[in-house]
Amino acid sequence: MAEAPRQGVFIVAGDLNAQVGSDNTSSYRAMRTHGCGTMNNNGERLVEFCSMNNLVIGGTLFQHRDIHKLTWSSPNGRVKNQIDHLMIDGKWRRFLLDVKVRKGADVASHHHLMVAFIRLKLRSVGKRTWGTGAKM
Repeated sequence: MAEAPRQGVFIVAGDLNAQVGSDNTSSYRAMRTHGCGTMNNNGERLVEFCSMNNLVIGGTLFQHRDIHKLTWSSPNGRVKNQIDHLMIDGKWRRFLLDVKVRKGADVASHHHLMVAFIRLKLRSVGKRTWGTGAKM
């Protein structure tokens, strides 16, 4: 994280095997109360990592039914968890509109597709004329 450039939008996503749960009493900055289940050891480490690096866990920000938050189901279908996460830099949090799970994608895995809706407002750096390279 220390070597990553900090000029643009910083997003981290993946299968982290971390259950962060819904209890955010000590980590309100890194997560909100819309997670699933209870926190495990990997979840504690993820929340600590997010707190140290000013990241927000996107799956805990938005209120959805559990079916739209649970990212993994066991082969027998009995155990379901929210273990895949998307984190975004805290200063870009307002541009994250929604994070939700889509179960219809056939990816030959017990993980479900996680979709994030992001709207960025980019600043123009100036207009260029075609062919000359000069600014207008």
